Amino acid sequence: MDLQIAAALVPLLGWAVHGGILTHRLAAARRDPLTGLHTRAGWTTRAEHCIRRHPAAAVLLVDLDHFKTLNDTHGHAAGDAALIATADRLRTWCGRHGTAGRLGGDEFVAVVQDLAAVDLDALTTALHRPLPYNGVSLPLAASVGVCRLAELPVPLLTDALAAADAAMYAAKGRGRRGSRLSR
Repeated sequence: MDLQIAAALVPLLGWAVHGGILTHRLAAARRDPLTGLHTRAGWTTRAEHCIRRHPAAAVLLVDLDHFKTLNDTHGHAAGDAALIATADRLRTWCGRHGTAGRLGGDEFVAVVQDLAAVDLDALTTALHRPLPYNGVSLPLAASVGVCRLAELPVPLLTDALAAADAAMYAAKGRGRRGSRLSR
């Protein structure tokens, strides 16, 4: 190979490797390291895309109930196990019909293409299934707020999150362990 061509190719190869590393780091930054779910930024991009393409889309906000008590009673490793289990259950429920994310702490979010195509009761049941952990059964519970985008005057993600948040707090106010649609 000509020495001049080789000298020109080496920097290009270096830039290609560098670009690959940066792409990998950016993708990793959009995933929660504990649960593997999308972070807020990664989820928001996918949710906005879903909302544009699917007018029957719905946004869900999920908050674990009594998570601090679980952490204080069984330890942070048990709390991490509960977060991982919740993420897995939410991801499984979304399947091909949506995308799940972790906002932080014990708060999760999902967007589904069409709420009628998924079973909300199945999600609630899954989120309340106890978690086997170190020979004990950890009680899990969650409050879920749901907003159908079709119910908003303008289908914006920020408005859907606010409505789902209000519905989630209404579910907590009813004694927790349930879901509630926005109205």
